Amino acid sequence: MTLAACALVLIGGFFGGISRFFLSGVVGRSVGETFPWGTLAVNVSGALAIGAFAGAARALGGVFASDLVRDLIVVGLFGGYTTVSSFCLQTLNLALDGEGRLAAFNAVASSVLCVLSVALGFRAVLWMAG
Repeated sequence: MTLAACALVLIGGFFGGISRFFLSGVVGRSVGETFPWGTLAVNVSGALAIGAFAGAARALGGVFASDLVRDLIVVGLFGGYTTVSSFCLQTLNLALDGEGRLAAFNAVASSVLCVLSVALGFRAVLWMAG
């Protein structure tokens, strides 16, 4: 771990966190906050983006395969952007509030949609790269 890697994670995390805050708020205000739709939107879009980055790293190599670029994008940006810890707390809170069905839906929808989004992003970039 170098100072450069730490700085890149810090920078990526800053922009990822700001992006998460923005998108989650926009979605929450648009459709309501009874269910954590904003967090679901962030997790699914983050999964799609990290899948696309992984596909680009495999298909194109070069700068995408660089350790420092990975630190900036995967660890920093996507790590700051995705909200799995928020997802877990919100799911627990739904369950504790007696909303067991919504808690189960959130757990299943987030898990399935995020895994599918990673695969979609990965495959889309591989397809585009030829």
